[in-house]
Amino acid sequence: MTLTKDESGREGADDPGDMTGNGATGDAYVPSRRRLERERYRRTRARRATAIAALSTLVTAVVLYLVVIGAPGWPRTRETFFNGQYAREAFPKVLEGLWLNVRLLLVCGAAVLVLGMLIAIARTLRGPVFFPLRALAAAYTDFFRGLPLIINLMIVVLGVPALRLQGVTVDPVLLGGTALTLTYSAYVAEVFRAGIESVHPSQRAAARSLGLSNRQALRHVVLPQAVRRQVPPLLNDLVSLQKDTGLVSIGGAIDAVRAADIIVGRSLNYTPYIVAGLVFVALTIPMTRFTDWVTARMDRQRAQGGTT
Repeated sequence: MTLTKDESGREGADDPGDMTGNGATGDAYVPSRRRLERERYRRTRARRATAIAALSTLVTAVVLYLVVIGAPGWPRTRETFFNGQYAREAFPKVLEGLWLNVRLLLVCGAAVLVLGMLIAIARTLRGPVFFPLRALAAAYTDFFRGLPLIINLMIVVLGVPALRLQGVTVDPVLLGGTALTLTYSAYVAEVFRAGIESVHPSQRAAARSLGLSNRQALRHVVLPQAVRRQVPPLLNDLVSLQKDTGLVSIGGAIDAVRAADIIVGRSLNYTPYIVAGLVFVALTIPMTRFTDWVTARMDRQRAQGGTT
C-alpha cells in the first residue's frame, strides 16, 4: 500500500478498500445500508408484536370484565368476596400470620434439602451390603410421594398428640413443619437422585483414577454437578412448599390462612380468603420469576458449553 497526499497535505491510503474504519485515518465504523435496513426491520417487527400483544391483552381483559360484571350474581359475589371493608380489616392480620409461613418456609426448606440429599445418596449407594438402606430409602420416597399431603398433615398434627408420648411436642407449628418436611423431602430426594444418576460414570472413574475414594469422588465431583443441574426443579419444589405452608392451619396454627379463616368465621364474608390468596401470590411470583431466570441462564450456558 502506498501513501498519497491530498489537497490539504494529509497522507492517506490510495486504495479505498484499505480503509477499515479503525485504520490510519481513525474514521468511525459506519454500518452498511443493508445492515441498517435489517435493524430497522427488526425494530419495526418488535414494535408491531408489542402493539399486537398489548391490544389482544386489553381486548381479553375487557371481555372478561364484561362477562363477570354482567353475570346475574355479580352484585352478591362482589359483596361476599370483594368487600373493601373486610379487606382492610383482614390485610394486617393476614400479614402478621404470613410471617409464620415465611419462617416455616425457611426452616422446612433447609431441612428438606438436607434430608432429601441424604435419602438420594442412600438410594445411589453401590454394593449388596447397602441393599437394606437402599430399600428403606426407596420405600420412604414411594410412601410419602403417594400419600396426599393433607392426609399426612392430619396424621402428624392430630395423631401424634393423641399418642400422649412423653417428651414429644404437641405444638401444631412444629408438627405441621414435620409433616411438610416428610412429604417434600421425598420429592426432593428424587430430584437429587436424578441429578446424581445424570452424571456420567466416567466422571467418577476419573476421580477414582486420581486417587480419590468413593466418598471423596461423590462429594467433590458427583454432587456438585448433580446439584448444579437440578437447581431449577429444586426451586420449583421450594415454590410449592411456600404455598403449602398454609396447610398447617388445619392444626390451629395462626398463619395467614388461619388469620383469614378467623375473620371469615366471625363475619361470614369470604373477602379475607381473597386477601390471603393474593398475599401468597405476591410472595410466590418473585420466586417463580427467579426460577425462570435461573433455568434460562443455565440453558444458555449449556448451549454455549459453559456447564455440564
